[in-house]
Amino acid sequence: MLACACLVILGCKEKKETETEAAAEAMETAEMGETAEAEWIVLFDGTSFDGWKGYNQQGVPDAWTIEDGAMVLTPPEQRPEGANYNLVTESAYKNFVLSLEWQISEGGNSGVFWGVEELDRFGQPYETGPEIQVLDNEKHPDAKAGTTHQAGALYDMIAPARDVTNPVGEWNTMEITVDYEGQSGKVVLNGTELLTFPLGNEAWDAMVADSKFDGWEGFGKFPEGKIGLQDHGDKVAFRNIKLKPL
Repeated sequence: MLACACLVILGCKEKKETETEAAAEAMETAEMGETAEAEWIVLFDGTSFDGWKGYNQQGVPDAWTIEDGAMVLTPPEQRPEGANYNLVTESAYKNFVLSLEWQISEGGNSGVFWGVEELDRFGQPYETGPEIQVLDNEKHPDAKAGTTHQAGALYDMIAPARDVTNPVGEWNTMEITVDYEGQSGKVVLNGTELLTFPLGNEAWDAMVADSKFDGWEGFGKFPEGKIGLQDHGDKVAFRNIKLKPL
């Protein structure tokens, strides 16, 4: 009887220790998840335009609205002369991973910039900020003009490895890594790495010199700059925008 009792006590002790260890592991996993999430800065929470403004403007242009947790650009059919509906962050960033979702309209064109500088002599974000293309690859003519103009491309410089875009009307998830410290960048679209590119070095300069941006005064010259969302005259939506500093 005594032996049986000892076995029961030992069994209960081992079970309790196992449960305690499991609880500790679960707590550690949860804390790691919270820490990882805390590394991200939310740039758009789906409820307000806080932290955003029109390029070289005060406030956000009326063409931008918030619908179902997304910021949506709907350019007017009668566009006023010189109208600019490009959107930029109020803060500047240097080394980071930018994560967002985008949804393009049929035949639509837009883009995501980094390194954007707001100065009077620069009328558009693309004059300073390199662009990762947002596009309807099926129906926009840019997709036929060359692969360096397709969705996910480093515009006019590096083509995506392949087309992994979802059909128009569906959301696409994109991550852009910009690391001047490591002199490299990367684009991941819908879970697929599409391309890598050099940054802030001779390889970058050579790539720019072989593009339409050759000789542009400010293009790619600002490692620390604003994030921009392009107005290309078409309806486009963005959501779940966040940034992780590197």
